[in-house]
Amino acid sequence: MWGGVFDIETSEKKLADLNAKAQSPNLWDNPQEAQAIMQERENLSTKLQTYYTLHQELIDHQELLEMAESDGDLVMITEIESALKYLNERVLRLRLESLLSGEADHLDCYFEIHAGAGGTEAQDWALMLQRLYLRWAEKHSFKTTIVDESPGEEAGIKSCTIEIKGYQAFGWLKTERGVHRLVRISPFDASGRRHTSFASIDVYPIVDSKIEIEINPSDLIIDTYRSSGAGGQHVNTTDSAVRITHKPTGVVVQCQSDRSQHRNREQAMNMLKARLYELELRKQEEKNKAIHESKTEIGWGHQIRSYVLHPYQMVKDLRTSVETGNTQAVLDGEIDRFIEAALAAGL
Repeated sequence: MWGGVFDIETSEKKLADLNAKAQSPNLWDNPQEAQAIMQERENLSTKLQTYYTLHQELIDHQELLEMAESDGDLVMITEIESALKYLNERVLRLRLESLLSGEADHLDCYFEIHAGAGGTEAQDWALMLQRLYLRWAEKHSFKTTIVDESPGEEAGIKSCTIEIKGYQAFGWLKTERGVHRLVRISPFDASGRRHTSFASIDVYPIVDSKIEIEINPSDLIIDTYRSSGAGGQHVNTTDSAVRITHKPTGVVVQCQSDRSQHRNREQAMNMLKARLYELELRKQEEKNKAIHESKTEIGWGHQIRSYVLHPYQMVKDLRTSVETGNTQAVLDGEIDRFIEAALAAGL
């Protein structure tokens, strides 16, 4: 049923071990570790229960199908075939979830969007992507917080960083890294000409308590500045925003989501740890070179997906060739087919 992807025996043994740890009288001596154990136990228990349910449904449907075929009940046969088709879709979905077995796949993530060259056009496209992924996250019951946002001069955004919390958030979204291309009739062009815009996306896992990232304070440049976004008089008139530069790697993070400079600094440090951790993960990946090549330039020849709104309607993933003509649904966050195909392809 699972093609060897989801090892039931190993998972059951692991759950038994987690149950034993959860019953230890010393469990809550370390609250962070205890919380991680309880969360892992809940996630694994849910996955196993789903397997048991699907397996039993398969057995029940097979038995009913044999009875219906024996009785020549064509109506019942049709209903059971429909139920088996839906069951197969659920099995495929869980199989994809079982592929998210990477070291960081279970973690929350930071999701960055950057407008490419092109001024207002690209900045508006970046804002459209922000709306797309916020809606996708909402559909999957993930919690989102915009921790940093740089507005465009006339419309849209130059960049933003979204904190996305939910089980396997990084695993699901990591394949969205790359350049996204939009072709449309520009709403900002009085002549009604067709424009091509680009925006890049990057995704970083949020480091949990089990992962230690050492950062030398002497390697950091910490700047404070006034928030450029909306948020009230206090945010816009005090140096509450924080930017941190990690000199050895050149990584720069910034946060302006809170009125408190202290909390923005704490959030920025968490973002920096996530970036550095993700850099280490990439060094371990066999596809390291391909990932970096996909980000070398926000422009032609480097896009992973095209969103064409004129002269025809089509969204196509250039890595998997998955496409759809329902562009509005995609812009409203219906992108699971693209994510699932990328995961299945091992991207």
